[in-house]
Parts: sequence; structure tokens; C-alpha cells
Amino acid sequence: MSFSLGQRWISDTESDLGLGTVVACEGRQVTILFPASGENRVYSISEAPVTRVAFNVGDKVRSVDEWELIVEQVEEENGLFTYLGTREDNQEQVVLKETFLDHFIKFNKPQDKLFSGQIDRFDRFTLRHNTLSHIHENQQSSLKGLVGARASLIPHQLYIAEEVGKRFAPRVLLSDEVGLGKTIEAGMIIHQQVQTGRASRVLIVVPENLQHQWLVEMLRRFNLQFSIFDDERCTEAYADAANPFETEQFILTSLEFLTKKKTWFEQATLADWDLLVVDEAHHLKWSEKKSSTEYNRIAELSQDIPGLILLTATPDQLGHESHFARLKLLDENRFYDYQAFVEEESHYQEVADAANQLLADELLSDNAKATLTTLLKESDISTLLSQVEQGEQAAKNEVLSMLLDRHGTGRILFRNSRSSIQGFPSRELHAYPAAMPKQYTTAMNVMGNIAGLKDAEMRAKRALFPEKIFQEFEGESASWTQFDPRVEWLAEKLLELKREKVLVICSEAQTALSLEQAIRESEGIKAAVFHEGMSIIERDRAAAYFAEQEDAAQVLICSEIGSEGRNFQFAHHMILFDLPLNPDLLEQRIGRLDRIGQSEDIKIHVPYFENTAQEVLFRWYHEALEAFEHTLTTGQLLYSEFKEELLELIANHNTDEEELDPLLESVNKQNQALKQKMEQGRDRLLELHSKGQGRSEQLVKDIESLDNQTALPMFMIKVFDIFGISQEDRGENSIVLKPTEHMLTPSFPCLRDEGLTVTFDRDTALAQEDVHFLSWDHPMVQGAMELIIDDDLGTTSVALLKNKQLPAGSFFVELIYLAETSAPKALQMGRFLPTTPVRLLLDKNGNDLAANVAFDTFNQQLNAVGKQTASKLASALQSSVHPLIEKANNSAKEQLTALKENAKCSVNTNLDDELARLKSLKQLNPNVREDELFYLEKQKAQLLEHVEKAELKLDAIRLIVVSH
Repeated sequence: MSFSLGQRWISDTESDLGLGTVVACEGRQVTILFPASGENRVYSISEAPVTRVAFNVGDKVRSVDEWELIVEQVEEENGLFTYLGTREDNQEQVVLKETFLDHFIKFNKPQDKLFSGQIDRFDRFTLRHNTLSHIHENQQSSLKGLVGARASLIPHQLYIAEEVGKRFAPRVLLSDEVGLGKTIEAGMIIHQQVQTGRASRVLIVVPENLQHQWLVEMLRRFNLQFSIFDDERCTEAYADAANPFETEQFILTSLEFLTKKKTWFEQATLADWDLLVVDEAHHLKWSEKKSSTEYNRIAELSQDIPGLILLTATPDQLGHESHFARLKLLDENRFYDYQAFVEEESHYQEVADAANQLLADELLSDNAKATLTTLLKESDISTLLSQVEQGEQAAKNEVLSMLLDRHGTGRILFRNSRSSIQGFPSRELHAYPAAMPKQYTTAMNVMGNIAGLKDAEMRAKRALFPEKIFQEFEGESASWTQFDPRVEWLAEKLLELKREKVLVICSEAQTALSLEQAIRESEGIKAAVFHEGMSIIERDRAAAYFAEQEDAAQVLICSEIGSEGRNFQFAHHMILFDLPLNPDLLEQRIGRLDRIGQSEDIKIHVPYFENTAQEVLFRWYHEALEAFEHTLTTGQLLYSEFKEELLELIANHNTDEEELDPLLESVNKQNQALKQKMEQGRDRLLELHSKGQGRSEQLVKDIESLDNQTALPMFMIKVFDIFGISQEDRGENSIVLKPTEHMLTPSFPCLRDEGLTVTFDRDTALAQEDVHFLSWDHPMVQGAMELIIDDDLGTTSVALLKNKQLPAGSFFVELIYLAETSAPKALQMGRFLPTTPVRLLLDKNGNDLAANVAFDTFNQQLNAVGKQTASKLASALQSSVHPLIEKANNSAKEQLTALKENAKCSVNTNLDDELARLKSLKQLNPNVREDELFYLEKQKAQLLEHVEKAELKLDAIRLIVVSH
């Protein structure tokens, strides 16, 4: 190396020091001052880790006085460069000695970094190229937003999520029966809307007791971090912002809170939202005479929010006027008058009846043919009907499709029933009556008199839990688990089922803790406890301890919170240590195991005391509601109707046959009648539409195919290696990630200080809730790709190609350009013009070999080279490479033109087809909203405008030198 005073150099190892100036050369040492950082460095002249800064004709350089110069000529005298050219600000011809270059110059362009010696490691260039390729693929993927949910691939859920999630401002009613996954469907829609940019601010309104369940579901399944807003949170946020609801993007609040707190409700209405989700929408009561406060609140809130998703398992059967009112919330222009709706709906039945004829494996009656001909009068279907007569399924499907287009609420109402969905287990009830211990009888006799409660519900609740009364009577030092026969039975049952996972649910946290202690001390049974007093992390650990197969808990003992938000379908035995008064809670409990995907029949074990309040409640559920062995869809309605009689019987421990049996028989008759009414009211055409007619099965296959690919694991493991993240195997499909002291960045997306366990396997993620499911949608994966692209990691590289068939010393230049345009996320520009890497591979004569030499194939033939050697090679070939870059720029621009033309064709084709489809559908079905059509037309115009503005930039460069 040759140094002269005043020369400018840059450090290879500390590029953040800025531009250095040689201030002393003495003996074998050189001293370089870095004015930008105020640092001095003394190096050995023969081994100094620095690179000479030299600019070329055409470069833009900046002076210490902050004016800029376009270099037109370079002169060298006494080892110093002088740059001649034109100032950009006043167009004067000027001379700039390198000593007066700006100290803060940074080399942002890849070619500038390459020739200034800022050369990245070989593997980082490869990682950058692969990252750009993955971003390009993912932006175009039709599965974006669907693949990342920690959920089983259930066809009807995926179809609804895709169908609704891809719409602009969807306004729909999700009304699948209990256990079919409305919450998951809603979460998938939210996730897809957020991922694709259609929604950025979301408000979820749920009953107060479901807030935690939704919070957990959104976080665990979709990596969506919602914040619960209540009175305390709003008061705190009010100190930081005029409107508390503007302080978070994703907010979860209760219907009760919005109903009771008018001030905060008004703030919620003033905030900007893209999407509103309302669970348990049947609580929104409405009639022509009067509407509830809850309904009025949601009506006012949803008026200015583009997207609205309502969820209810009982859309119509339990209140027709309120059903109309919920549809009115979705589209008040379409559903403007109840009587008009009733009249119009009478014709829907004709459509449904005709569909039933088609769905049945029977010959069409003359009446059915006449009905179909009338309903589909816009088309001549005589040929299709003849083909249907001959049993051709394709013709049958086409007629059904035509009926679906005309179906009254088909686009805004989705409903699947258990009758139409396969995959549910059977339920088996096992009852264990026992005699009430004397200790309880004594305590209840004494404490019952002391309590003096008049309210039947309070007396009933006390009567159902004798252990609580005993504890009050005897004090904290006494323990009911020492004599309660249910505890001994529980221990024996668990020993009997020692090879089985068992979920135990009881009402109180303290009961769960006492049971865990009792079975651990008496039989040494491994158990985990799960209750509301634990943090979310503690609950995760308990659930994971239960989910593991080896050295894990056999039993998980939950308080009532165990019936919310968690999926334990890997277990097949449930013990209901006590029973809740609320029938919905009982169904929620059983629903932890009774889910689609449960591989075995469910065994439900219920211990209870004979001739007590517990027997009354047990018989109510078993004999009147048939709640243990069948899905409980009518429980809340019947409980409300017979509540007073039931509570009196429970409170008085009245198991007398003359009083209890008639009640149970009467309720059972009504239960059967109500179920029959619901079954008759099933709209099979609507269910057929909600299942997806084959599209749902294809979605499952597509996602399974993506899940089975190895591209994501290979990519992320390489990312972890390069960024310096520790990886430890945990089992066959999981990895424990931990930060280290040698990380490239101080923090990595989603990686906690204590570490994180991840998997790429969906089944593992479903079985172990403490393990994060990494997919292309996961924020860790997306954050890592952004981290790579937003930084200059891997933008330069030098490699050796050992090939004796090529002349030693010859070289290639590999350039990666990016074609991209800045557009609002909501436009989904990636569908048409994604961030596109354009690769060129030039030989020394300027010939582009990229089309014939694939990146991966070429990359495998290359060898890494040390940084000092790389810097020397780049410096030696600088004058030869510059003209090649100019040639590559022109060639890349030609490719950009082609990309833009293809993108415009894609925009026109896709959106014109979609517009034509919706306009045609609108002629038959008024549920196609005018603003959907307007949005598509506007979107098309904006997309074409942004495609035209697409630009090209050189993102990365690699110099490859041939050696023997």
C-alpha cells in the first residue's frame, strides 16, 4: 500500500467511522484521522485494513462545504486525486481536491461500496438474493394471510376466510353452528385483511366474559396483538391522546363497556376504523317497536366503518325481527323495511326448495322443473335439466351455481351446520353418583341458615358447591379433599386412565388447586393447573406441560377459564368435577375436546352427589337438554324460559319425582320441538354455498403443499446462522432460538431475551401452544426479510470461480436490480407488480448470460474470498467494471418496460373480469353493493397509475474472478 498525506481512505472493519484522512506516515506506520467520528487510528502500512477512496467520471461527490459535484475528469498528482466537473447547485465548473471531500460521505450504492472496499461475506449476498426471490413469490401468493394461522386446515373455514377476506370492506354475518369455528373464521378474515393491507385498524366488540378468549385466540393463532380497552385503560390512554381509541391499531372491548360508558363510546365512534367485528351478535335485540341499547350502539358505531363482521350461532331461528335488524346493520340500503324483507324472503324458500330437489338423489318432479325454469328465466336451462335427469353431476352443479347467484342473502350470510360438516366425534356420558358426606350435610344445615339468602339463583349456586360451604364453616385450616368421595374417585379414575390425557374442569380456581394437591400427595399423579390467577405465560407453560407426550402431566385441572380459548383436542377424556348453571358454559367446556379434527370419541365423566342440588342439575342437562351426548344449541333459550322453576328445585335440593320429572319431560319435549324447527329451517343451499363447492378442498391442498415445502425452513435457518442466533433442537420438529452476544443486530424481530421455541410443522404447533408456528405470514419471518432488505446486508460480494476451461483472470459481473413502485398497501400492488429482482450476469465483453446460467447453479460453483483479496480484486478491475454497469443499466431498463406492460395487462384482465362478474351478479342479487363496484374501478385506475411510476434500482453487485 502507498500512502500520502491528505489521501482519503475508508476503514474495512469500521465503516461507520466515515471518511478518513492520512495525517502522518512514519516508518512502518500510518496515522489516519476520521473527522466525522473524531477518531484516530494507527495502522501498520503493510497490513492496514483500509481501502483507498477513488471516484470515477459520472459519480456524484460532496464537498466539505456541502455542495455537490458531477465528476467529469479525474487527475492524480503526488498521490492525490483532483476531481473536475460541474456543481449541481449553480452549474459552475469547479475543481475539488480529495482532501476537501465531505467527511460524512457514505457509500450507499452497491458499486460505490464494492470499489471502496465495503465488501460483504459471500453467504450474505446469497441470502439477499434469496430474500428478494421469496418476497417476490409471497407478494403474488393467493394464499397470503391464510397460511399463517395456527389452525387445522378445515375446508369450510378456509373457504369463508378466503371468500370474505379478499373483499373490499367485507360486511357479512358468520353464523356457523356451535363448534364449527366462527372465531377462527373471523380471525382468518382479520388476518388476511391486515396482511394484504385492506385493513390497518380493527375494533373487536365481544361480551365481557369472552374478552380474554378473543385476546388469546388472536395472539396465539394469528400473531395479532390486540389491546383490551376498559375504563381503566381508556383513562390511562386519555393522558397521552385526545382520543384513547387512536392510541392502538388493534383494540378489543366489551359490548357492556360501550353500552354503559357513553363518553368512551362516543370516543370510539370518532376514531377511524377499517373493520368492526362483533361477537355474539344475537345480543343485539331489535323489533319494529323498540331496539335495545346494545343494538343502537353497534348501529351507530358501524355506520362509518367500511367493514363489519357479525358472529352468531343463532341467526334466525330464535328471533326473526332481530335477524333482519342484523342484516340491516350490514346494508341498510338493501334491508330497509322489515315487511318488505319478509315478502322478499318468502321467495327465498322457493330457491331453497329447488336446491333441495337438486341435492336429493331423486328424479326432479314436474313442479321442481317448473320452479327452476321460472327462477332461472334469464337463461334457457332446458338442456341442463335434461342432463340433470340423466344424472350428470356437472349439470347439477351448474344449476346449483346459478341458484346461488340469485340467493337472497348468499353473499352476506354464511352458515354451516354440524349436519352438513363431517369430522365430529361422538360423545359418551359416564355418570358417577355418590352419597353426600355427613361433613357437608352438617355444614350446609348450619351455614344455610346463617346465610339467609332470598335470591333463588344465589341459593342454587351455594347448594351446588358444598365444599365451599364446608370451607366457610370449618375455616382455612380444614380440607374438604380429605373426605370428599369425588376426590378419591378422581384419583382412582386417573390411575385407571394412566395412559390417557385427561382434562378436568371445575368452576373455581381454588378447587383446581386443591384437587391438584390432593392427587399429587395421595398418588403422585403428575398434573398441571390452569386458572385465571396465572399470567398468560404461566398458562402457556401449564398447557405445554399437559400437551407433551413424554415426562409430562397426565391431567390438566382447569377452573372455568379452561373452557375458553384453548384447544385440547389431543385429549379424549373430560371430567366435569362440577357443573355450571349456564348451559353455554357447559357447551364451551365440552367444546375444548368436541371439535373438528378430534380423532376419537369423547368420554365425559360426571361425578355428583345423589339426592342433592347436583343431581337436579345433572338430570336437567342429561334428561331435559340431552346436553352431554349432543350439541347444546337450545340450552340458553330453555334455561331462560324455565329458570325460576329450575333454580327453586336446585336451591331446595328437590329431587322428588313428582316435581322434577314432569319439568324434565316438559322441557325435553320443547327441546325436541325446537331442534326439529331448527332442522326444518336449515337452508341447504346456503350451507352448500358456505362450504365452498369444491373450492374449499382445493384451498386445503394448496396450503398443505406449501406447508410441505422446505424453502421456508432452509431460508430461516440460514437467516438465524448469519444473524448469529443460537439454535437448539427441541424434539423432532421444534427449535429453541436464543439471542447471543455476536448477533448482527442488537434485536431480532419477535425474539425475546429469554428465547423462543419455534416450529415449521403445523401439527406440532397445534399440539404445543407454547411453540410459535413459523410461516411466510409470521411477523418473525416478515420482519427478518424487511431487516435484510432495508439494510445494506449482502449488497456487495467478490467470489472466485475455479474453472480451467476459462482463462485465468477473466471475470463476470452479477447485478441484481429491483423493479418496484411505491403504492398504498391496500392496493395490493404485489399481485400485479411485486418487488421483482432482475438479475444480469455479464462477461467481460458485456454479454448477458443470466438466462442460461441459473443463480443457484452458478452459486454452487463459486468460492468465497478473504476481504483483503476481494478489495484488491475490485480495485484492480474497477475501470473495466464501470462500463459494464452502464451497459447493464440500459439492459435492465428494457426489462422494466416489459414488466410494466405485463403488470398493466394483469391489472386490466383481473379487475375487468371481477368487475364484469360483480356487475352481472348485481343484476340477479342486490346484495352486491355499489361501493364494491366503485372500489374496484377506482383500484384499477390507481394500480395502472402506480405501475407507470415503477422504477429500477441497482440493489446488489457481485464480482466473480476466474482462477485455476
